[in-house]
Amino acid sequence: MIVRPSVVIVKDNRVLLMKYNYNGQEVYGLPGGNPDDADTLQSTVVRELKEELNLDIQVGNLMLVGEVIFPERKKSTLHCVFWGEITGGAPGLNPEHTSAQEYVWMDINKIESVNMYPNIGKNIRDLVIQGRPSGTVYTGQIKQQWF
Repeated sequence: MIVRPSVVIVKDNRVLLMKYNYNGQEVYGLPGGNPDDADTLQSTVVRELKEELNLDIQVGNLMLVGEVIFPERKKSTLHCVFWGEITGGAPGLNPEHTSAQEYVWMDINKIESVNMYPNIGKNIRDLVIQGRPSGTVYTGQIKQQWF
């Protein structure tokens, strides 16, 4: 199982997302990435946002954990989603470090209507509207289509 940390950054009731094109489909994802051997989950998120978006961030509490499992592909990923805040820099894509087409500030009320990987738009919307509850939500297996 792969572990992928990511971060939810909210500004003016909008969430920072990365927009990709997978096989002709627009797919949105939270900024984050794969840990290097010596990385913690939080340091991975800090490094990935600096590399991919030129942002300095502070990583907060763990917000949500869930698994995407594709048994037919023998592939599974544990998604660990943190709360985060921008502490410096202005967003700008670095194509050397990401395959994203652009970054998007998505209205929180529209996030569950777009293709997301992982498919947690409704979870994010509900948790943002609740005002950052202190506990971590375990979603179990996330229902996900393959792009």
